Amino acid sequence: MAPPTWLWTLSAATTTLLTLIPLVCGNSEGDALYTLRRSLTDPDNVLQSWDPTLVNPCTWFHITCNQDNRVTRLDLGNSNLSGHLVPELGKLEHLQYLELYKNNIQGTIPAELGNLRNLISLDLYNNNISGTIPPSMGKLKSLVFLRLNDNRLTGQIPRELVGISSLKVVDVSKNDLCGTIPTSGPFEHIPLNNFENNPRLEGPELLGLASYDTNCS
Repeated sequence: MAPPTWLWTLSAATTTLLTLIPLVCGNSEGDALYTLRRSLTDPDNVLQSWDPTLVNPCTWFHITCNQDNRVTRLDLGNSNLSGHLVPELGKLEHLQYLELYKNNIQGTIPAELGNLRNLISLDLYNNNISGTIPPSMGKLKSLVFLRLNDNRLTGQIPRELVGISSLKVVDVSKNDLCGTIPTSGPFEHIPLNNFENNPRLEGPELLGLASYDTNCS
């Protein structure tokens, strides 16, 4: 006895839905990246290939994907871009490298970047970024390289960063940070010159003897 027609229809609909699932994922990443594109001024047209009508952004220049078509790298260093970062970047959950150094990016670092649990390298140095370093960065448990030097960052170095055991390189020099330099966890091995040229930043903190937010008022 042949299966009822409605069963074939249901099966076909289920197959179609399962086929569309990776496309939806790819489009959500493309949407996030296209939101970034719209927030940037691009006089050299380095983002010209970022076409939001494509199934996913894996064919766009400066984007690298894994075998599952999920974005793992964003390489836009030294690209003469200006504008600001967008919270939607936090949706790129497979991202490992966020390279936006040596541009003229302004505004603040979105707290949503703390959602990038697979991030290995965050390079935002040599821009014009202001505001504070979000404490949410402490959630980046895979982070190895954090380079935020040569910006206009203010506030304290978040103590949440002390809990990132994978962290090997931290450079926050040439900003306007305040407080004291952490000395525990990965900061035990970070050279002091990676904190220099922050006029309000004190030397290594003496635990229990000085408040870490000194000079921040």
